[in-house]
Amino acid sequence: MPDWVAVYYDEPIEIDRGEGRYVWDGEGRRYLDFFGGILTTMTAHALPEVAKAVSEQAGKVLHTSTLYLVRPAVELAERVAELSGIPDARVFFTTSGTEATDLALLLACCYRRSNQILALRNSYHGRSFTAIGVTGNRNWSATSLSPVQTFYVHGGYRYRSPFRDLPDDEYIAACVADLEDVILTQTAGDVGAFIAEPVQGVGGFTMPPDGLLGAFREVLDRHGILWISDEVQTGWGRTGDTFWGWQAHVPGAAEGRAETVPDLMTFAKGLGNGLSIGGVVARADIMNSLPANSISTFGGSPVTTAGALANLDYLLDHDLQANAREVGGWLLGQLRELAAEQPIVGDVRGKGLMLGVELVRPGTGDPGEPAPELANAALEGARRRGLLVGKGGLHGNVFRIAPPLSLTRSEAEEGFAALAAAIREAGEAAGHEVGGDAS
Repeated sequence: MPDWVAVYYDEPIEIDRGEGRYVWDGEGRRYLDFFGGILTTMTAHALPEVAKAVSEQAGKVLHTSTLYLVRPAVELAERVAELSGIPDARVFFTTSGTEATDLALLLACCYRRSNQILALRNSYHGRSFTAIGVTGNRNWSATSLSPVQTFYVHGGYRYRSPFRDLPDDEYIAACVADLEDVILTQTAGDVGAFIAEPVQGVGGFTMPPDGLLGAFREVLDRHGILWISDEVQTGWGRTGDTFWGWQAHVPGAAEGRAETVPDLMTFAKGLGNGLSIGGVVARADIMNSLPANSISTFGGSPVTTAGALANLDYLLDHDLQANAREVGGWLLGQLRELAAEQPIVGDVRGKGLMLGVELVRPGTGDPGEPAPELANAALEGARRRGLLVGKGGLHGNVFRIAPPLSLTRSEAEEGFAALAAAIREAGEAAGHEVGGDAS
């Protein structure tokens, strides 16, 4: 394996099997999964409904390609188009969120005849050559070369923003002014699209005040710029209050009364519950704008779309969005109480079951110096206590909490207890070090 393929823990673990919200490693140790394979196990590990759909489809035909009609792919496309809220929508399936980003940018650039793109600072949109070209996070940008020309604006990472102390309305106004200034001073005036995650995933589950992206949309419309909402991590109800992340930014969107919607949305991860699927949903005039033929060998395969259909049905039938709102709301409250007692916790943020905990070095002011070493120590501590969590952020100092959306209250209590103990342990060690230096 390449050196640049990162793995967690000083002694990496092999995930051997899973069931519900738990996984077991190769040595038989059980862990509560608070990361879901990077927000991908959306409903549950080894969900019987998904396993049954995959098995039945595999017994018929595994693969055909987009050169032939695939019934579950057509049915899934119809469901996604309807759920998107985008009028006259068309759907194209890919194998990943990265590939979905590539397609969305290709569509936008072809439709607008421009390769200029606006993106948020601290963003992440995938690992391909094109996707890292719109990624505003140095840790994930391997090269400055890119087929697109990208301009980055403020807004997504409030905790360390120069506008952080402003009230919500003033924060939004400052970011909108920055967007206008970037368009006026840095671009050639014919920008293709603006791409944004409603909650920045790899960036550390950071998010702006509700309404920011809707305010941005007013600016975009004046300039004819398309809006791409990256729902790879925020889609399918994970944020609890809304089914799509963008809906928190547009009045009436959660109730289906939105005055405006994104022109394109990317999706992936949770839809397949571990199966390799992603895609783009967009207005027909945008989706149909490619001036050349295109196909996909593996995108929208019979097996992945059959499994994704079963997974989506389970999500909707069991109202897991409401569960994410309820259980996630309780967990967020507990984490904020923990932050009040622990000086190494600089910020707690998030929605639903997409929560971030940013660790800082105690005694270094506000917002506090990033403490990736404390995050690493607490990550190991959580593992020892039988809990798997994610880690990210611009400085590698943020816990990313994103369990399957079927997480129960008792499991949330179990996970919080383990995480809190690990953070307290790391905090005590940091306190001893500070005390030792002072003496």
